[in-house]
Amino acid sequence: MLRIGVLTGGGDVPGLNPCIKQIVNRAVDAGHKVYGIRRGWAGLLYYNPELSPEENKQWGGPLDKQDVRTVDRTGGTFLHTSRTNPGNVLPDQRPEFLSGLDVPTHTDKHDRTVYDYTQHVLRVLDHLGLDVLIPIGGDDTLSYGERMHREGMKVVAIPKTMDNDVYGTDYCIGFSTAVTRSVEFIHNLRTSAGSHERIAVVELFGRNSGETSLIAAYLAGVDRAIISEVACDPHRLGELILEDKHANPSNYAMLTISEGARLIEGEIVQTGEADAYGHQKLGGIGAVVGEMLKKITHENIIYQQVAYLMRSGAPDSLDLMVAANYAQMAMSLVEQGRFGRMVALQRGLYTDINMSTISQGVKRVNVAELYDVGQYRPKVRHVFGMPMFLM
Repeated sequence: MLRIGVLTGGGDVPGLNPCIKQIVNRAVDAGHKVYGIRRGWAGLLYYNPELSPEENKQWGGPLDKQDVRTVDRTGGTFLHTSRTNPGNVLPDQRPEFLSGLDVPTHTDKHDRTVYDYTQHVLRVLDHLGLDVLIPIGGDDTLSYGERMHREGMKVVAIPKTMDNDVYGTDYCIGFSTAVTRSVEFIHNLRTSAGSHERIAVVELFGRNSGETSLIAAYLAGVDRAIISEVACDPHRLGELILEDKHANPSNYAMLTISEGARLIEGEIVQTGEADAYGHQKLGGIGAVVGEMLKKITHENIIYQQVAYLMRSGAPDSLDLMVAANYAQMAMSLVEQGRFGRMVALQRGLYTDINMSTISQGVKRVNVAELYDVGQYRPKVRHVFGMPMFLM
């Protein structure tokens, strides 16, 4: 009998709850115990072993079949999530009960002094009697999971991210639903853009990868798509989008833009303090581009951030399928005693890879194959032998 801990970290996506449910059901059927860690890695950082389980219940507790019976019908994660990294804790984020503990410190890329509470996390895992850890998250969450593996914890990782940018897998839980939502909202927005004869700028999530902007534009037949990988010349874009508008019998045009996109001679639009992984909040580049287009084209603009609506609601059938199968694969790896692995999809086949692969590269849009840099639009011509989502 194993005691298996499961957590979700980073941004929520549809498909997390079905994944957790499958893990719990299979584990219980096999005679194992499951412990749900709440609020991602924060559930281990803020757990106080000196307190009772009841006093620590906000940070986690046992899960059985009854606990997860209906969770797959909704999106998000019932375990909650955070962007906490126990290896990079700011002074004002330290748990009070650990404030007097002597721990290693270092300076992060923003020149902030941060504390490394990894040894405390390991003590909590030992206190809880957890044999195996299954983190579900993006490259930030899973990079700390890989750290846990190097520290001696048995770990099996499951990739999720709306941006679909975890290196080593063609698909992450949440991506299909994000694209589906985006296409639906783009088509819905056509009624207002056409009625008012305007240029619609639709801003989509996508920090370093423009895959959501590119694929949503490709599937929705959007006129232009600005992606994170290619800096945009607003004057060139203005000329193109004005041509699109005049060529449309309904006299409107639409473009998508990744939140991580930037202008030529410009910077990524970021606000607020960086999180534990060094990321500031993105968003607003669409408004900047919209204002510039208004001045360049002398046309009225509709600016719409789809943002959290992309990751809201229940998962589509593909995300249900992948979430369930990733859970089954993770449990198979646990039962086989194969740790330090991440489940993955490659070329349409389910497989698993070494967790260290996550940090060995970056997953970005193949600009040469899929994007027309001069025209700012998808350029998909040859798909033989490519993954289902082309990336």
